[in-house]
Amino acid sequence: MSKRADPCPKSAVSHGVGLAGLVGLGLWTLVARHYGMDGPYAGFAAVVACGVPMVLWSLLVDKVHRNQSTGIDWKAPAQPWRSVLDVSLVKIAGLWATWLAIAVFYCVARWYWSGNYRFSMDLFMAAAPWLLVASVPYVLWLDRRLVEPKDATYAFGQWVIGGAAGTPDRVEVAHHARAWAVKGFFLAFMVSIVPGNFASVVTWRIEDIFSHPVALAGFLIAVMFMIDVCMATVGYMLTCKPLDSHIRTANPLLAGWAAALICYPPFVLMGNGGPLDYHMGGAEWDVWTQGHEALQWVLGGVLVLLTAIYAWATVAFGLRFSNLTHRGILTHGPYRWTRHPAYLSKNLFWWFSSLPFLSASGSLTDVARNCALLGVTNAVYYWRARTEEAHLGVDANYRAYWDWMERNGVVPRFFAWVAGRKAAGMVQPAE
Repeated sequence: MSKRADPCPKSAVSHGVGLAGLVGLGLWTLVARHYGMDGPYAGFAAVVACGVPMVLWSLLVDKVHRNQSTGIDWKAPAQPWRSVLDVSLVKIAGLWATWLAIAVFYCVARWYWSGNYRFSMDLFMAAAPWLLVASVPYVLWLDRRLVEPKDATYAFGQWVIGGAAGTPDRVEVAHHARAWAVKGFFLAFMVSIVPGNFASVVTWRIEDIFSHPVALAGFLIAVMFMIDVCMATVGYMLTCKPLDSHIRTANPLLAGWAAALICYPPFVLMGNGGPLDYHMGGAEWDVWTQGHEALQWVLGGVLVLLTAIYAWATVAFGLRFSNLTHRGILTHGPYRWTRHPAYLSKNLFWWFSSLPFLSASGSLTDVARNCALLGVTNAVYYWRARTEEAHLGVDANYRAYWDWMERNGVVPRFFAWVAGRKAAGMVQPAE
């Protein structure tokens, strides 16, 4: 079947959104390098420089605010503010209670007040008064234009206020709680790692970058990680209906949450000294390739390519990157090759960068342990992928995309071919 006869389902995000963000991020990075700005606020400015062009592209070119999925009717006259005031006040109460709960969690969880996380807390405390004030006119303005203003935030507000506001929809209350749990947990983490990733790019000296293949690969990999982190941070920040980037649903599966959280601090299992640390007695690729420049070029090129695919997968999300959520189905970019390009490239990167089958300690036990633990780490990401598919599978658009990928996706077809060859090999000819 030809591609014309079997077109890929339309993506919820256009190519232009991510490209606009890349341009803004690239320009700010050049400015920061020129003036030697490598501090934490210069790093956060990179997030702004990345996000503003994406917002402008989304509104002016893609006109996402007109999408039916926003729940906003721009053609109808705005309702009088007095007619939505009661609903809006309940929603504001729910929103403020949510922020208070997140703030309490930050205060109780001591890891948020040391190391990289301290920057996130300082930034959130500075922004909190402005968000509280701005939330009032924003909710009132939006409710006047929403087709159905009694959404999940309203249900949560009812739950907070109690009987005076009516009986809340428990399903919507749970949806609101999960969505904000995702945002509260992951946004703090993403903001905390922005400064380090940005500084790792702007502090490189040109003469060092081109001194040898390992340095060039290291710089390019740092650039890709910076792109990924800045783009992802924008995604967590801009979850709002006028941009059609709101959270449709957050993953309701406990397995999905468990699989995701063990990949991030403070619960991460793959970190240094963690139960799934696969680096014991090993060394990174640059150690094993010393004195072999041709091999450094080849292996370094593979690692840069894999990191580029990983970053591209984040860029493809535009404003909508977020773990554990459904914010529209992506079908473009690397998502035309495989349903999980970021997971696939990330896990391959770890094999090629750590080379766990080689041991600096000379211990075969270390080799066996590191290979086994990296295999378990790969299995964790396969688990994450399956839970995400189970969550998104309730959406007809995702089911259509899944079916199309089975027929046309390069990676699914490759594995189907391998499985077919294996099955054919198992068939014994009749005697």
